[in-house]
Amino acid sequence: MSRVVAITGACTYLGTELIRRLEEDRRYAKVLLLDVREPAALAEGATKARFFPIDLTQPTIDAEIATLLDREGVDTLVHGAFLAHPSHASEWAHELEDVGTMHVLNACAAARPARFIMVSTTMAYGAHPSNPNFLDETAELRGHKDSRFINDKVRAEKQAFRFARENPATRVTTLRFAPILGPTVSNLFTRFFSRPGAPVMAGHDPLLQFVHESDAAWALKLAVDTDVDGPFNIVGKGVLPYTTVLALMGRVPVPLPYLVARQLSKALWATQVFSSPPSLLDYLMYVCVADGARAKKELGFSARFSIKRTILDFLGVQPEDGATDVARAQG
Repeated sequence: MSRVVAITGACTYLGTELIRRLEEDRRYAKVLLLDVREPAALAEGATKARFFPIDLTQPTIDAEIATLLDREGVDTLVHGAFLAHPSHASEWAHELEDVGTMHVLNACAAARPARFIMVSTTMAYGAHPSNPNFLDETAELRGHKDSRFINDKVRAEKQAFRFARENPATRVTTLRFAPILGPTVSNLFTRFFSRPGAPVMAGHDPLLQFVHESDAAWALKLAVDTDVDGPFNIVGKGVLPYTTVLALMGRVPVPLPYLVARQLSKALWATQVFSSPPSLLDYLMYVCVADGARAKKELGFSARFSIKRTILDFLGVQPEDGATDVARAQG
């Protein structure tokens, strides 16, 4: 019981799940929760967790974090203070994710924890017609020219890469999660697929991949437990065409030419009628599927939920073979 972990974004789904798992693991003595508000996990009888109000958008917060890390003897910092869905408050989102990552890394450069683990997304690869069927971790992070939501995460990853090069005493791990689906998580994709209809770009039906929320939380805990570094794709089991996903979900496909769909999406986003930005349409046109082989080989992560089971859990539907699948998933 000697390890001490600090978590930024402790109120996020992954942050909350990591707190719960660290509470149950005897190897961890303290868990520091860094967020603007107190996580619900503290109200659930947490004994190791301690809350510290931290706002990553404040100009001098890096010195405060560095002092905290040094004083508490933190050996691992998990940086998960990233938005799960786009915000119309784009300047604030940029301050939180891009500038906030700079503050966190400045603090790590001063305090020198042994491990730094950052949450990211496979959407950072970008959806492009030249993408291969599966993108591995060496692929360029091209982001999206019109999406600050994605590009802020790309910039955060580039900062982490530079930090790793300049601070070899700290092992840096980045987890690029495929879109997370499940019965409790809330993000860009759960909001998108909660609507009764969905646009389909005329002439396009790309493969999609997801990762079950439980698998995602398990992968993050594995990264904290395991002494690995570098980027890892965290993906679910299997892929399906977009129109097949819509059929499984019982959603109505709405075929549209891309230019029409983009103009309509821009108008609905600008008026805040829909929470899905126009940039999402490219991910409904071109494949952006990641290869999870490195995570399986070096991290020991292999998804336990199939894509179909992940979709059914998101819908709250119990499959006929549910008992067997649950037993295998909880393994």
